[in-house]
Amino acid sequence: MPKVTVIGAGNVGGLSAMRICQENLAEVVLVDVAAGIAKGKALDTEDAASLLKYNSAIIGTDDFSRIENSDIIVVTAGFARKPGETRQDLLNKNSQVIKDISSRIKQYSPKSLIIVVTNPVDIMTYLVYKNTCIDRKRVIGLGLSLDASRFANLVSKELKIPVTEVEPMVIATHNEKMMPLARFTMIKGKPLAQLLDRQRIDRLINDTRNRGATIVANFGNGSAYVAPSAAVLKMVRAILQDEKQNTLASVILDGEYGLKELCFGAPVVLGENGVEKIIELELNGEERKEFMLAAEEAKKCLTW
Repeated sequence: MPKVTVIGAGNVGGLSAMRICQENLAEVVLVDVAAGIAKGKALDTEDAASLLKYNSAIIGTDDFSRIENSDIIVVTAGFARKPGETRQDLLNKNSQVIKDISSRIKQYSPKSLIIVVTNPVDIMTYLVYKNTCIDRKRVIGLGLSLDASRFANLVSKELKIPVTEVEPMVIATHNEKMMPLARFTMIKGKPLAQLLDRQRIDRLINDTRNRGATIVANFGNGSAYVAPSAAVLKMVRAILQDEKQNTLASVILDGEYGLKELCFGAPVVLGENGVEKIIELELNGEERKEFMLAAEEAKKCLTW
């Protein structure tokens, strides 16, 4: 059975580990500097196996050598957002965490495929890529698949249709500069731009951009974890089962969209080798301008 390591046993990490076990996708190692939390969540997940009929093994530990020879490493460790805090505010706090984790990955499991969840995810993904020297197509940021799911949810409520009828498209960054694209979001073969007026579309885009902050504000302490862990599961499954799945991810660009040495969000094909293709959308002038402005702002954060 494949081996998936989840680094960080908080809400996102713990629930991601449980979801992977529940689908019998892999043996799971849950790693956290707080050994008791990782161990406790692993034991709790084990106890659910008989009830939910799965056989995947899971261990919880603070021993990073246990990540050795992982097929996939999911990085969720880091500080969560607090009310009033942006993803960008987490940059300084989480950079050192990610640098430390990257050195452990390079030491113990340099051939792994890495999925980064820690915010700000585009920058943290780039930091993992630079510090591990792993091939760019094997280092993937989670952000946009979550944003697209949120956009689909809001669109379905606006149109009063099942969410499964919405094929969302979101590009650029997993922050307030993300670009939900009405022209490329499809409902039964029709673009959203043909179904709603500009004012309603703009409101949906704004609500999508603020969805994470809205959840954080309601929690009061902590951030979203149910949908993020579902997005982790979807990526892990696509890779382990070589689904060649069209999805959205933060990826290291090397000429795509005219950008290099930058982690940015785009539609991709995901399979056993990681990012097997980066799909370049034919953006119009307005979309292209917004995309490049977001890219320029992202570049300013790459100061290490």
